[in-house]
Amino acid sequence: MSDDELNLSPAQLDALKEIGNVGAGNSATALSQIINRRIDMNVPRVDLVPLEAVPDLVGGPDAIVVGIFLRVYGKAPSNILFLLPQKSAFYLVDKLMGRKHGETAKLDFMDESALMEIGNILTGAYLNAFFTFTKLTMLPSIPALAMDMAGAILNVVLVQLGQMGDQALVIETEFLSEDDGISGQFFLVPDPGSLETIISAVGVE
Repeated sequence: MSDDELNLSPAQLDALKEIGNVGAGNSATALSQIINRRIDMNVPRVDLVPLEAVPDLVGGPDAIVVGIFLRVYGKAPSNILFLLPQKSAFYLVDKLMGRKHGETAKLDFMDESALMEIGNILTGAYLNAFFTFTKLTMLPSIPALAMDMAGAILNVVLVQLGQMGDQALVIETEFLSEDDGISGQFFLVPDPGSLETIISAVGVE
């Protein structure tokens, strides 16, 4: 994969950012309804970043996070990763399970299932936005969950991309709850070979 193939024009990045905006808005609305708390989102960042720089986007490679990962299949294969700081993940589980704030200190099977379902819902909201703009059908896999250092989780997710190029297209959205209990980042990382398909479907030269 050559770097030339990964060069995107400002107009193409703007188009991807608009898709990200709609997907992030859908996701924030869905999450708000689930936990009955207002969720704000920062305007998505759309950028080409070196693979080794991705862990720095979530507080550094040593930060302990809960990662929910899905593989996306279809005409534009991609990776989706929802990263939550450990504290935010525990807070979210408290809300989902009807517990008192601070009650969750570790994740059991039911907690992990609840978080993976959140990942499913957010991914569906995002992919619906992609379909609206591109008419590309993108089907997510069953989610996987891990709690580890951000660098370790991201290395597993991105190693396949590293075999094809040293950059990743990242559509990154940050979610924040009104009481600051939940922060998280949602990454959509298309395979390098999917970029042309997505850009062509968007219709921006």
